[in-house]
Amino acid sequence: MRHASSPRRLAAVGVSFLLVISGCAGTGDTGVPDPAGTGGSGGSATGGGGGDAGQGGSQATAGTTGTGGQSNPGTGGSALAGRGGMGGGGTTGGAGRGGTTGSAGRGGTTGSAGRGGTTGAGGGGPYTVEYVGNITTNNAADTDGKIFSKYWDQISPENAGKWGSVQANAGATFNWRTLDAIYDYAQTNNVIFKEHTFIWGSQQPGGTIGQTDVQNWMNEFCKRYPNTKLIDVVNEPPPHTTPSYANNIGGGTNGDWKWITNAFTWARAACPGAVLILNDYNNIEWSNDNTHYLSIISALKTAGAPIDAIGAQSHDLDIGGQVTPTVVKTLLTKLATTSGLPIYVTELDLSYSDDNQQLTAYQQWFPLLRDSGYVKGITIWGWIYGKTWSPSPNSGLIRSGSFRPAMTWLMQQLGRPTN
Repeated sequence: MRHASSPRRLAAVGVSFLLVISGCAGTGDTGVPDPAGTGGSGGSATGGGGGDAGQGGSQATAGTTGTGGQSNPGTGGSALAGRGGMGGGGTTGGAGRGGTTGSAGRGGTTGSAGRGGTTGAGGGGPYTVEYVGNITTNNAADTDGKIFSKYWDQISPENAGKWGSVQANAGATFNWRTLDAIYDYAQTNNVIFKEHTFIWGSQQPGGTIGQTDVQNWMNEFCKRYPNTKLIDVVNEPPPHTTPSYANNIGGGTNGDWKWITNAFTWARAACPGAVLILNDYNNIEWSNDNTHYLSIISALKTAGAPIDAIGAQSHDLDIGGQVTPTVVKTLLTKLATTSGLPIYVTELDLSYSDDNQQLTAYQQWFPLLRDSGYVKGITIWGWIYGKTWSPSPNSGLIRSGSFRPAMTWLMQQLGRPTN
């Protein structure tokens, strides 16, 4: 989402259901860098055994060049991707559904290396970027003549993973068809699957929702998609958005955030192997939002919520003015050091109609995030020009079938194809 004073942020609130119909970003969930060491060539990992969540293959060992899978230096293979086929793929990593006993699973793939590592000087934190991914376009991965998995090693469903897209009303039958296709694509193509989102103040089912409904949603999702690596458990907490059913699942929007604690507790029980994220906007761009977000994190940790990571949407990096590299570095550091949690940039977009301006912006922000030492993954929020969410209409990286300069530069940074 955008900063509350931004016209683009306000527009996002008003167009959510129209955008769902068109397959765009809905109310515009908005959403960073890759402190790399020396990279390391990615290794491959063997798939695990069958079952609901069969153990994946072990991570490969050291590579020798800086073009391998994104991981900590010299360990090869992405730390996430290297886990390989949970939920049923055998050693061949096929896309078969379920393991020998795990009927709910969708087959894993072998934990082969990522699509080129990144290099950098390293930053003040302990992390390196494990992936640079993107989102679906009109509910599809491959689009406009381009193969998603050729350029991106992580995928988030733009709208299909929102609860209201799967279940129209509390207690109604789940419609998994669209999400099935996205998840299966990820498994077949060795792309990390990140769920967006379990609970949000928008695009949720109708009717009266309570604890049983929320837990059923999480349990059914995690049984069906056992190889989900990361989950935005709660998206855009108050004051940004508030689920209509918050009081029915614990309340606490006045400060103890019991409903959020419960959401993380239930998500951990349902999906014990996933990285659980509290996703929000403005928390690396604006000081007041940063402080408020950290107050929620503090309350959750005090309450024992099993929160694993921070989600920084990062939509306001392109608005100029007060959002400077110095400010972003300061707030990024504050988030990481105060919370003690890694950061995932979840919804990065840099919207410029002018190619050179967009290129300059990527050259400024991507290395800052990548080399900070605090960011473990970056998801860009759309890549096809004219098919990104409305508050960032010019953020696409491919226009009329051709790479914009920023896309070429980014692929060069990542060691991925440039056409």
